[in-house]
Amino acid sequence: MEKSELIWMNGDFVPWDEAKVHVLSHGLHYGTGVFEGIRCYETDRGPAIFRHRDHLVRLEKSAELFYLPLPHTADELREATHELIRRNGLRSCYIRPLAFRGYGEMGLYAKSAPIDIMIAAWPWGAYLGEDSKKNGIRAKVSSWRRISPNGLIPHAKASGQYLNSILAKTEAANAGYDEAILLEDNGTVCEGSGENIFVVRDGELSTPGHTASILDGISRKSVIQIAEDLGYRVVERDIARSELYLAEEAFLVGTAAELVPIREIDDHPLGGPGEVTQVIQAKFEDALHGRAQEYAEWLDLVDQPSKVTG
Repeated sequence: MEKSELIWMNGDFVPWDEAKVHVLSHGLHYGTGVFEGIRCYETDRGPAIFRHRDHLVRLEKSAELFYLPLPHTADELREATHELIRRNGLRSCYIRPLAFRGYGEMGLYAKSAPIDIMIAAWPWGAYLGEDSKKNGIRAKVSSWRRISPNGLIPHAKASGQYLNSILAKTEAANAGYDEAILLEDNGTVCEGSGENIFVVRDGELSTPGHTASILDGISRKSVIQIAEDLGYRVVERDIARSELYLAEEAFLVGTAAELVPIREIDDHPLGGPGEVTQVIQAKFEDALHGRAQEYAEWLDLVDQPSKVTG
């Protein structure tokens, strides 16, 4: 991890190496936290955060679902993020806001434990590697099933729930694959360990819907709109495992990974990145980097320089 100078914690900017929590923090023991993954890109108009407001709203909703009253508003978090980027002198970066129950009370029902909140930002390239976006990845259907909505809340981006993804990702990596694909309880396709999934057949894009235990991905929403604007038909539906092997094309999309073609699933080759994938990927990249005027509203520009002087 490439360090930045400062991290924002509970309203203050603190040096990176001094951003610490107590070892008895509730979130460390029980996973009681919610977070976001957000990216800021260098554009012709300066640094711009992609769909910042949407991410902060999802953070608020995730916190609400897990009974975590946030001590700062979305507007306050937005301004803190802008100032953090300015003070760190970043032009492009990955942004990680995290809210969690801190130190003060142990036990499962710990309402008096405070809600701590922090924002970090640092340079971080594509999650699965830059080569993955160009040449595609090898994926494995995991033996671990996606968490059920009967037990947890897949729509919330909650810290503890990612143990499910860690099991799947580790299994895939240990078997020599780049990424895992999780099925839901009924055996239909859900998502990657940290990305939403799309398959292409007969020029039509299909992706699992909201009842399939998916995270309501912001990059997913962006790709759906871009694909439809380009004239492709997008269907949200149940996808059988066998359809992964029969697909003409398939790709993953998420903030950390961006848009990544899948060239092979369970040793079934899909070929190199297909035409539909490449067309959508190119437009998505343009939107991220401020080159697509039709999606300019998705960008939250960071004014420069920092408000701090002297």
